[in-house]
Amino acid sequence: MSNSFILPNGRPRTVIVTGGAGGIGAQTIRSYHSAGCNVVIADLPFAKDDAEALVSSLPDPGRAMFHPTNIISWNDMLALFRETKQRFGQIDIVIANAGLMESRGFFDFEEDGAGELKEPTEAYEVVDVNLKGTMNTLRLAMHSMSTNPPDSDGSRGSVVLIASTSGYFGSTGVVSYISSKHGVVGLARASQRKAAELNIRVNVVAPFFTPTYITTGYSDEWKKRGLPANTVEDVAKAIVETSMAPDRRGHSLMVAGNLVKEIETARTALTKQWLGEEIADTLTKGGKFFDDMGGYTLPKARS
Repeated sequence: MSNSFILPNGRPRTVIVTGGAGGIGAQTIRSYHSAGCNVVIADLPFAKDDAEALVSSLPDPGRAMFHPTNIISWNDMLALFRETKQRFGQIDIVIANAGLMESRGFFDFEEDGAGELKEPTEAYEVVDVNLKGTMNTLRLAMHSMSTNPPDSDGSRGSVVLIASTSGYFGSTGVVSYISSKHGVVGLARASQRKAAELNIRVNVVAPFFTPTYITTGYSDEWKKRGLPANTVEDVAKAIVETSMAPDRRGHSLMVAGNLVKEIETARTALTKQWLGEEIADTLTKGGKFFDDMGGYTLPKARS
């Protein structure tokens, strides 16, 4: 067992993984548990059987629990964090993994009996789960970790948001999924100032194609063409390593099979080449302005 997974007081670190009952989430649970951590599977109530089977399969089920959780429900999320702390003490690592893919196209113009275009309610649900649910997870994680005693590197906790290559390069036509994953990348960027203030590491892992439930519609054809793919083990390994690396703050790791590439700092380093020196300098001056102001000055709410 690596000492890095044990707190200075000798207790195991505690990890919450949303969407932890299957796919990437389940493998992430196994990886942390095998490293000696307490693990909490947060997933929808219908995943209870899978979650309980996963807990039973672990070498020490006493270091694991399942909490039925809908991540878009604030009350569910409050209960998740409250009951995790009651069971295991402080929360050290949170993986915002839960996600959803649409089952019908955003531009499939379905009409009702009167010939009116139907509202795309499923598209809204995808955005709610992938973005609102991730925002809920991050906010509660940072609030909980803000009172943790600092680690040996000064950090009070670590959060990993699961985005996707679709959060950077999405062009496949799955409008809600791609939009929401771009939102997750933006959420990570927007959170860095507060994360630094609280000494909490917030990073992103962005997997390339990984065979899971949401990719079943095209997995077989993908394999027939011999295209590269991740395994859930590839992605879980990147998640665990990212969460534990003391020098990773505001990074985004793209995982494509056995290739792992940091893309967020690379994007920043190429800003002048991308936009030109004049615009890049203007952006830099704007960023310094907000740094000097202590952040963005929020407008008063309209009455």
